[in-house]
Amino acid sequence: MDVLIVGAGPTGLALGIDLARRGVDALVVEKAPRLFPGSRGKGLQPRTMEVFDDLGVLDAIHAAGGDYPVGMVWQDGERVGEHHMFDPAEPSEDAPYNRPWMVPQWRTQEILRDRLEELGGRIAFDREVTGLTQDDDGVDVTFADGSGLRARYVVAADGGRSALRRALGVAMTGETVDPHPTLVADVRITGLDRDNWHLFPPREGSDGLLALCPLAGTEDFQVMARFPEGTSVDLSLDGVRKVVAARSHLAPEDLTEVRWASDFRPRAALADRFRVGRVLLAGDAAHIHSPAGGQGLNTSVQDAYNLGWKLDAVLTGGAPATLLHTYEEERRPVAAEMLGLSTSVHRGETRRGDATRQLGLGYRGSSLTEETRPAPGPVRAGDRAPDGTLGGVRLFDAFRGPHWTLLAVAAEAPADTPFPVVRGEEQTSYGPGLFLVRPDGYVGWAGATADGLAEYARRLAL
Repeated sequence: MDVLIVGAGPTGLALGIDLARRGVDALVVEKAPRLFPGSRGKGLQPRTMEVFDDLGVLDAIHAAGGDYPVGMVWQDGERVGEHHMFDPAEPSEDAPYNRPWMVPQWRTQEILRDRLEELGGRIAFDREVTGLTQDDDGVDVTFADGSGLRARYVVAADGGRSALRRALGVAMTGETVDPHPTLVADVRITGLDRDNWHLFPPREGSDGLLALCPLAGTEDFQVMARFPEGTSVDLSLDGVRKVVAARSHLAPEDLTEVRWASDFRPRAALADRFRVGRVLLAGDAAHIHSPAGGQGLNTSVQDAYNLGWKLDAVLTGGAPATLLHTYEEERRPVAAEMLGLSTSVHRGETRRGDATRQLGLGYRGSSLTEETRPAPGPVRAGDRAPDGTLGGVRLFDAFRGPHWTLLAVAAEAPADTPFPVVRGEEQTSYGPGLFLVRPDGYVGWAGATADGLAEYARRLAL
């Protein structure tokens, strides 16, 4: 087996899809008997929507979700004002998905699972990893039932309490963002409209904020409630009913069902390493976020998107194994930046705006990035490759798939290039030049002429 992916969350499933469409022999294993059942990571940021476009699940994601509703502030049973959760943003030609999209995490995972299986990928449930050893050629993994298997690479996508991270001895450095426990639950409620995200600020005799968010594409609401430090949170139906009734105008019986519930204390932590030999850490196994600002799931999916093409290049494309060093080089700084952002949003220091959409993230400082133009235009090597049209071709249509793409904007592409080429005389988002776009939608190399392009391609065995 080429790759064993441990964890069937959004990270593991997205990586499984990317490898399956490339023909890489991979297996996703999950210790639970089924997919995660809750709504926890419900916000998909614009950059993740672009990833999902490429992975072939965007239509299903659009059909399953909806826009975030406007917040409605309540006091003493009366509506007292609106609260906009996000700075406004409208789609544009270069950023067609320029606002967050709400899909409960359980539904996102179902869509990813269906796509993985459509591509011939496999998931094995009730498969808990209990140990691993590795050598120069592969990794031997053992499971709780005594069985085992060997893979050339293993990806630990097994969450914030990652057993693989612990087995590797990789530490997490971080802090408690908020010592107050928080309840999050998916519930059924009657007598409350689904047009708003209902916010109940703390009132006299109440312990804290209550938020009831209608989950797009479902009949459920997500309950979030914050408690005083040291509180033991009751996750039962009666316990959740008491919280809702104490902090809102709703009666206990208006909450008819608890479908899933959990409690947590927001933390921010970053793994000291993202790779140990042939084992790579991704998603929550590598970085743990406060849910504020919706950065955790999105950063995790983009870990997978960065890693998938690199594993394929090393396993089947003849690229040097050192290419995998660039996974940690590129993704760990991004994760650190997003951890700082989500913590700042949680503490009310930063609004949910341009930074939380993740369209401005890039890899200008990466060893994979080469900018050879003396006077770069709006898009530099290392930047996200925007959408738009060039020579009558939509760029995201040209990028879609596991290949590299060469854009020639008012510049001459080499006749013998191995890459699909899109040509045109003008593209205002990019400016003039040649742009070699990576499979994960970032510009790897840029030049005014083709000088240096062939050497860049040889270095990566393209």
